[in-house]
Amino acid sequence: MRKKSSSAKPTNRIMDPGSFLSDHSRSFDAFRYVYPVVSRRSAGLSVGVNVNPNKVCSFSCRYCQVDRGSPAALARVDLDLLFDEVDALLDLAQSGRIFSHPRFEHTPEEWKRLNDVAFSGDGEPTSYPLLGEAISGVQNILDERGAGHVKTIVLTNGTRLGDAEVRARLEVLAARPYEIWVKLDAGTQTYFETISGKKLALDRIVDGIATLARTLEVTIQCLVPTLHGSDPGDDEIVAIADRVRFIANQGGRVKLVQLHTTARRPAHPEIGRVSDDRLECIGQLLRTRLDMPVAIYPGRDWE
Repeated sequence: MRKKSSSAKPTNRIMDPGSFLSDHSRSFDAFRYVYPVVSRRSAGLSVGVNVNPNKVCSFSCRYCQVDRGSPAALARVDLDLLFDEVDALLDLAQSGRIFSHPRFEHTPEEWKRLNDVAFSGDGEPTSYPLLGEAISGVQNILDERGAGHVKTIVLTNGTRLGDAEVRARLEVLAARPYEIWVKLDAGTQTYFETISGKKLALDRIVDGIATLARTLEVTIQCLVPTLHGSDPGDDEIVAIADRVRFIANQGGRVKLVQLHTTARRPAHPEIGRVSDDRLECIGQLLRTRLDMPVAIYPGRDWE
């Protein structure tokens, strides 16, 4: 049975997602492919790289904020321009000038740090055929700027990880500090189809995650929204934990589970955020089922 979740204001017990965290827009000044975000999960500045301006994605998540009904701004990626934009935005970040921008002027001092460059945009990054070249190019720029310690992160929904060619594109990450954040929002096939909007085989997706995780360490991202006021319920959370444990038992290296709820306005109005208290309960349930850390990130009202 699904749990009804309150829409009360955040209690701030876990973390206060203050106003400086509220803007996750993927547009910034004149840039086409890159955007800065002060991210809760990065605890600092994350330089986002959008290799899917065409909005190509293998999921149609109910909670996604991307409006796939409107035409895409760009049909293709100009990789040379993307690299130029990454370099320019890194210059703003490293110099500190980015924090003079109105969007970031209220960022606390301890968050005024460059944490990562993250491939996350308007679709599924692993669908981009030149992802390996894009990752290597970004890593080279970081090296040239004396920032080789800065992590490169790839966010993925996991649908293409069973493909050896896709895994090979991701393997270039291992040359430098990296993280791979893999979405796993469901444990049962029925709920998976409800929340992802697709009739794909969850078993195959989990197998693909396990295959990748035997070579490259992964972080599991679990976003728990409400749907018509109810969250998935404890049975679904237990099923998610069982899937994560399966990945680990297959030899997969799972660094962390990130548990979060909606923090941006979704495209579908029936989606809401799970209250802080309920999210804490879900996190504790995951912790009792898993022998690995679980980090909890509360949502934010978007009204």
